[in-house]
Amino acid sequence: MTQAAPVPWTARTTLLPHQAEAVAKLLPARVGALFMEMGTGKTRTTAELVRLRQGKIDHCVWFCPVALKETIRREVLKHTSCTEDDIHVFDDRTSEGTVPAVRWYIVGIESMSSSARVIFTVRRLISERSLVVVDESGYIKGARSRRTERITLLAREARYRLILTGTPLSQGIVDLFAQMRFLSPKILGYRSFHQFCTNHIVWSERFPGMIEGEKNRAYLAERIRPYVYQVTKDECLDLPDKLFASRYCTLTDAQAVAYAEAKERHLCEEYLFEDGWARSLAIFRLFTALQRIVCGHQRRADGSIASYPSRRLDLLLTVLRELPAGEPVVIWAKYRLSAADIAAALIDEYGPVMVHQYHGGLSDGSRQANLDDWRTHSGYLVATQACGGHGHDMTAARFAVYYANGFKYSERQQTEDRMHRIGQTREPTYIDIWSSAGIDARVDKALTRKGNAVAAFRQEVEKVRRTNKDRVRRLISSL
Repeated sequence: MTQAAPVPWTARTTLLPHQAEAVAKLLPARVGALFMEMGTGKTRTTAELVRLRQGKIDHCVWFCPVALKETIRREVLKHTSCTEDDIHVFDDRTSEGTVPAVRWYIVGIESMSSSARVIFTVRRLISERSLVVVDESGYIKGARSRRTERITLLAREARYRLILTGTPLSQGIVDLFAQMRFLSPKILGYRSFHQFCTNHIVWSERFPGMIEGEKNRAYLAERIRPYVYQVTKDECLDLPDKLFASRYCTLTDAQAVAYAEAKERHLCEEYLFEDGWARSLAIFRLFTALQRIVCGHQRRADGSIASYPSRRLDLLLTVLRELPAGEPVVIWAKYRLSAADIAAALIDEYGPVMVHQYHGGLSDGSRQANLDDWRTHSGYLVATQACGGHGHDMTAARFAVYYANGFKYSERQQTEDRMHRIGQTREPTYIDIWSSAGIDARVDKALTRKGNAVAAFRQEVEKVRRTNKDRVRRLISSL
């Protein structure tokens, strides 16, 4: 007896004009890329492409950052007539023997780096009649990374493949190769990353491994054009303007002593004067150590934590008192220890019911429950950029305070667009807290230039280190 085909699901929401345009462009092809700026509705557009291909696929396998799994599930339920029973979100219990037959599978990208259980289960699911989505495809831009290789290899079995991102080239055209290879090696026409680099990357002769320039961009643009739909918020949405403000504090005496000692300790490391990855790692460790101190903490060599009195937290509380009463606020922290300090101070000031946390130290369920509670009851959402900076809708707020920023502009842009997206009707205000320390000045300068603070400093070191090590010491001492 032949089993009846499942009843097709339908859409619950209407496409915006730019979303309909994206669907019209990508529907004729089996592979495609939605390079749609954050907040323009990539998820709704993707759901429509899946809907229109229902008769040709059995299911959709949707890869996304682990922190976004619940968000994607809710978005599918919001925009489609699918029910809870139509969606399976991979968790610790999902295996080859337990995975149900459903229309949608949502898989954490990070799991493809470390979990054999997830890898083998995904391998069983993906077939010619699958549609595979990689959401936030910057997670697979590393051409030689383990998860990039695994996801790309498994997805080759699928008839349809789609990538989504608002920042496709955060580090330049070198990011393009792996993303396009996931869709099809035929798009760019190169069999290897080496061949791609030979034709499009200008390497530094003086500093091995450093990219000095790019070439033949027009060729790449023409090759990818049929498979890419790209749009920015300015082009398709009438959103209110962003507003920015900064507040400053000085270091306490204890912080200043620890800060100076940390610089001197790193100056004694010969790694700063080595080549390649060793120097890059040493600079990143230096920046991280200094930033932790200005935030009030230091991780010692034995793994223990030293805490310092900090005016940064007092300044945060002062800023919050200046905001209109009753307004929901997002507070972005760089480190979990900072998030814990902030949450404790806010609980003392406003009570536990007003404070909601979102960071990697909590389970997926707890994070989502806290986010839902903040959306419902307002108050303060204390989140880390690494965990909460992708995909979430935080348009309930119009104020965000940055207790400390990440080193990359792309990370800052992600967090800003949690509030500046479809659904925001008020001007969002972003308030930065900075200290008088050189590390904060470096990060501020890099973000203003839409760059990477660590990369910019590394280039300065590379320019002077071969000629005079004392100049490197002076450069680091200036931080």
